[in-house]
Amino acid sequence: MSITQNENGTWLVDIQPEGRGGKRFRKTLPTKGEAKRWEATIKAKVIKTPEWQPDRKDTRRLSELLEIWHNHHGKTLKAEHNTYGRLKLIAERLGDPIAQNINTELFSGYRQNRLDEGITPNGVNREHQYFRAVFNELIRSGHWKKKNPIEGMRLFKIDERELNYLTEGQIIELTEQLKLSKSKDVLLVACVCLATGARWREASGLHKRHVRNNCISFTDTKSGKSRTVPIPASLSVELLNHKPESEGALFGECYKAFLRGLKKTTIQLQTGQATHVLRHSFASHFMMNGGNILSLQKMLGHQSLTMTMRYAHLSPEHLEEARILSPYAKFLI
Repeated sequence: MSITQNENGTWLVDIQPEGRGGKRFRKTLPTKGEAKRWEATIKAKVIKTPEWQPDRKDTRRLSELLEIWHNHHGKTLKAEHNTYGRLKLIAERLGDPIAQNINTELFSGYRQNRLDEGITPNGVNREHQYFRAVFNELIRSGHWKKKNPIEGMRLFKIDERELNYLTEGQIIELTEQLKLSKSKDVLLVACVCLATGARWREASGLHKRHVRNNCISFTDTKSGKSRTVPIPASLSVELLNHKPESEGALFGECYKAFLRGLKKTTIQLQTGQATHVLRHSFASHFMMNGGNILSLQKMLGHQSLTMTMRYAHLSPEHLEEARILSPYAKFLI
C-alpha cells in the first residue's frame, strides 16, 4: 500500500513514482486526506518535471564505462589496443569502483601510489590525461550525465626537458658511422629525418609512392593527419633509386642498426632521445638558419604552435635581440 495508517493514527505515504529502482518518497501526515494530496503532488512533479527529483543512482562500474567508451570511440583511435589496455589497468589498480563514487580524492591517492611505485610524474600525467579524456568523451556522447569526476584536477608540473640537437660536426660523425653499417637502409632513413623532421617510424615506413616532385608525403603520422615536406632533388633521386626492383616499402627494419651506429660515436644524448634527436636537429637548424616558425609547425605536424615554439629561441632574430637589447649592451659596453 502506498498510504497506510500508523498505530498512533497518523498516515504514512511510501511511494516510488517511477517504479522499482526509482527514487523513493516517504512522509507522515496527520490525516488521510493530506496524505492523498501529498501523494498526488509528488507524482505530478515527477511526471511534469522529472529533473526535479534526484538522479537515480548509477551503479555501473568503471570497467563497464570503459567498455562503452571503447565501443563508441576507442575503436576509432590509431593506438586503440594500447590505450584501451592502459585504461583497463587503471581500472584494475583502482579496484574497479562504481564510477559514480570516483572523485578527485580517490584519483589523487591513485596518482601518489603510482609515484611511489617509481612511475615518473610525466607517466602519471599521461594516465591522468587518458582517464580524463574518457569521461569527457562519455559526456559528449551522452553516456555519462554527471560532470567529469576529476574535472579541475591539475596535472603534475613537469620541468621542460633540454632539447638536444646535433651540431654540424656531430651530424657528419653520425652519418659517417652509419655508412659503415651492414644495413643498407639506416643511413637513408636518418637522412630523411634530418631533411624533413620526420619521426623515425614515419621515415622508415615510407613507400615509393610517397616521394613525388621532390617532396615526401607522410601519411601514417602520429596525429593521423597527412603532411608534405619538400626535399632536395638529390635526396629525391636517391630515394627513388633505392630498391629499384620494388614498388613497395622503401626500407626494412633498421632501428637497432641506428642505435649501434650512434653508440660508436662520441655523441652523448639524454635517455630516450636516440632517433628523436634527428627530428630536434632538423627543427633547431631550420630555425637557426632563419626559418619561419609557422612553416616549421606544418612540417613537423604539430597541432599546436605551442609545441613548435620550443625552437623559437634559436632563431637569428631572437639571438640578435638578446645581444643588442640587453641592459649590458645599453649601459656597460
